[in-house]
Amino acid sequence: MAEEILARIKDKFSTRILKVFEKSPHRIYIDFDSKDIPKVANFIFREMRGRLSTVTGIDTRRNIELLYHFSFDSSGTIVSLRTLIDRDNPEIESVTPVIKGAEWIEREIHELLGVDFINHPNLKRLLLFEDWPEGKYPLRRE
Repeated sequence: MAEEILARIKDKFSTRILKVFEKSPHRIYIDFDSKDIPKVANFIFREMRGRLSTVTGIDTRRNIELLYHFSFDSSGTIVSLRTLIDRDNPEIESVTPVIKGAEWIEREIHELLGVDFINHPNLKRLLLFEDWPEGKYPLRRE
């Protein structure tokens, strides 16, 4: 099943894929440019019926790495779309207009790593105190 999932993604986005890493028979990482993430996420969610499990982010010191983890529960396959965004201007198009369930996790990443999710409907604070200093992000390596 994982081979079929990967084949469909490759068939649709072959010219946009930067790298594929098959960590195990049911765990696949696919690297994309950040501008392609909304299109690929939309395809996986709407066409392939993958469930967005979560989005994770990490400050690599050079970039902010974002991973969009999609689960195909019937086969136990996880596909993670990985992208790097500029640490000094960390922005990416929100997937929330397509996947409503991404709203809170994008808010968390915005608050904790400083990523600006363009066209997100509501990037207000979710976790930190109201008096937390503006421009200070607890998960940044500074």
